[in-house]
Amino acid sequence: MPQLDTCYLHTYRELRLAHLALSVMTMGYVWQEGETGAVKVLPRNLAVPYWEVSQRLGLPPILTHADGVLANWRKTDPEGNLQLILSLPGGDNARGFFLVTLLVEIAAVPGIKAIQAVLNGVMQRDSHTVQAALEEISESLHKMMEALKLMHVYVDPTVFYGIMRIYLSGWKDNPMMSEGLVYEGVQEQPLQLSGGSAAQSSLLHCFDELLGVWHEGKTGEFLTRMRDYMPHSHKQLIEALSRGPSLRQYVLESAQPKLMQAFNSCVSQLLSLRNYHIIIVSRFISVPAARARQMQVQGEQSVHAPLALEDRGTGGSRIMSFLKTVRDQTIDSSIAPTQPLDSEH
Repeated sequence: MPQLDTCYLHTYRELRLAHLALSVMTMGYVWQEGETGAVKVLPRNLAVPYWEVSQRLGLPPILTHADGVLANWRKTDPEGNLQLILSLPGGDNARGFFLVTLLVEIAAVPGIKAIQAVLNGVMQRDSHTVQAALEEISESLHKMMEALKLMHVYVDPTVFYGIMRIYLSGWKDNPMMSEGLVYEGVQEQPLQLSGGSAAQSSLLHCFDELLGVWHEGKTGEFLTRMRDYMPHSHKQLIEALSRGPSLRQYVLESAQPKLMQAFNSCVSQLLSLRNYHIIIVSRFISVPAARARQMQVQGEQSVHAPLALEDRGTGGSRIMSFLKTVRDQTIDSSIAPTQPLDSEH
């Protein structure tokens, strides 16, 4: 394969499509022999153009959520039916996984748009505007969870765990590639990069910042690091929200029951979404992993799944403890009716 030349890529859309294509090729090359045959060096003819495109976009040279979900769809007809541009092994299950995740993103759009109305209302001390916008965000979070439920319809847990999951895995905090991956022609030292993860979606980062959900310790460090895997404009939005006026403090100071109820409804819907994500992870990762371990002990043929990642997410986190910690920290942001007005969070 000749080395690809990136000089013909000019527009943002061209660069994003190139990053998607190079990402899919890289994941296929690295993991084509499974967990015991992962390569250590990405060849120059792939590594150099991948690095160049990544540098121009401000994205890391690995498959991210922004690639597999946000930049990986097209409409197949005027009615708006969707199809993937590129896929990974897994057939219709891979298609279902990426498109259902995209539907979750689409369901969040009204809520993300409503954030501006919330902040404007806070700055203008307009509680009616804030309340109406919070109700829209709450509804959006609910629709995100409803979209996520489609994962059970379109994705087989056995296929996801046994075939697809390894192709989403990265080379950081991964026992299968503890040293990372050398990008030939870029640098001699291996790079350590996390695989695709739901934590790389900017959606919940935005809602967390708005609602004052604080993630501390290793959980917070991991989530902050995942922002480096987002498009630059997404990261900028999250950082701007973190510097904005405190919605939570405004609601506390207002002491208006309906406003508190609207705020707590958003927290409750966010909590429900995270609880449902734990259910998804249990069905698609924890249960198949336990079954694979049992079959291995019994000497039976198991799914060809990466056993080294059985307790980790593709982003490298210890997935169940991470998700439960994020869930518990979400609970802490709700406002009790009797909470003092000068409370800070």
